Amino acid sequence: MLKTKKAEVIAELATAFENTTAVVICDYKGLTVSELEELRKDARSKGSSVRVVKNTLATIALANAGMSGIVIKDTNLFVWSDDVISAAKVAAEFAKKNDKFVIKAGYLDGDAADIAKIEAFAKLPGREELLGMLAATWMAPVQNFTIGLNALKEKNEAEAS
Repeated sequence: MLKTKKAEVIAELATAFENTTAVVICDYKGLTVSELEELRKDARSKGSSVRVVKNTLATIALANAGMSGIVIKDTNLFVWSDDVISAAKVAAEFAKKNDKFVIKAGYLDGDAADIAKIEAFAKLPGREELLGMLAATWMAPVQNFTIGLNALKEKNEAEAS
């Protein structure tokens, strides 16, 4: 790879990493191309990005983005997203399906994170689920009020007959 191409990749990745809240580093050794495409498709549908990058380029890009503290070795694939939970879920769900795919480490909100922290974030409900839970909580008093009114109406109808 030419120096200019390397500089472009580093600049592109550094910009991407600066504008995200989560970067998950995974080992993909032994996966087929179709399995990697499945991961990319799943990540795209959840608003995440996936890319295989050379270790030296990734280390420089992470350092330029202000993320340090993790040594990158062997074969690595990077999953990143603006949503911390989304990136963690993409990596954790794919790791459950494929034994060869292993989460190594990552950065969550700019801080280095280990496997346990990433898996803990993956277990949290996503944004849509949280909004649904909030809407259900807000609707509960209205629902209970209408049930009470209906019961009062039925009681009054029963007494009138």
